[in-house]
Amino acid sequence: MKCSSNLRQIDVAMRLYLGDNKDTYPCAQDPLPKQQPSDPNIWLWMGRGWRGFIAPYLGEKIDVNNPSVLLCPADIAAIQKYAATSYGYSMAFYHSPQQINNMSSPQDNYTNPQPSVPQESDRVASPGKKILVGDWLSNHKRIEKGNDPGWWGWAGGRNYLFADGRVRFLDANDIHPANDGNPNPNLTINGIEGMDWPR
Repeated sequence: MKCSSNLRQIDVAMRLYLGDNKDTYPCAQDPLPKQQPSDPNIWLWMGRGWRGFIAPYLGEKIDVNNPSVLLCPADIAAIQKYAATSYGYSMAFYHSPQQINNMSSPQDNYTNPQPSVPQESDRVASPGKKILVGDWLSNHKRIEKGNDPGWWGWAGGRNYLFADGRVRFLDANDIHPANDGNPNPNLTINGIEGMDWPR
């Protein structure tokens, strides 16, 4: 229940953000700019890059020490692994449908990164069927420790916030296969114009 409440508060913050930004979704930059040429690439596409966009609408300072609604209380991995952020923000909301359709593996984004492209809310063809934000890990339907593939596998179940504001708990097997063959809202076929559910 707390996780679902978190996602509903994220939805409110997202709608406030859209209202202040010409109905355009947060557009994270990946990889982050390097401080030095020898620095490694820092990737935020799995979700953490969007925190700064919605944090002002949550009414408090959001960071790793105060993750607020960005941390699911059942998530035992996020504090160490994911900078205290449990929820992934679908990259279909900051890449064009054409870019998404040209990616057939999560690794495509690492090996052939596409520039972020702001997406407007009216491009969501099926708001009740396209996942906006969701648990990355199966926090509410446990998978054997160390074997949780997140959105890249067909195990477990997660809470998801859809673009219409509804929150649903769904098994991975309820999600429509994405361009990479996984229940992966990042690579939804046709991106923001496609659908993740029902299968």
